[in-house]
Amino acid sequence: MTAALLGGAVLVAQLLLAAAMGCAGWRVLRGPRAQDRVLALDALYVNAAMLLLVFGIRTGSTHYFEAALLMTLLGFVATAALSKFLMRGEVIE
Repeated sequence: MTAALLGGAVLVAQLLLAAAMGCAGWRVLRGPRAQDRVLALDALYVNAAMLLLVFGIRTGSTHYFEAALLMTLLGFVATAALSKFLMRGEVIE
């Protein structure tokens, strides 16, 4: 019973994370301002990393955890660079 419950919970988590990625993708496409789009991209990469983690739990492979860690590190740097560009107009001073 616990294995079936865990499998169902992982499936529901994957479906909800995919729906959250769809909502963030919609905001990227339809965001009224550039700041909204940057925030939506931030939410999109966080949801994608969480989806990778849930998929890693489902398969039992550690490679997905490493990929999610790398994705979050690159996503943070990209968000910081985009935010600095929007505030000052340049990334490197």
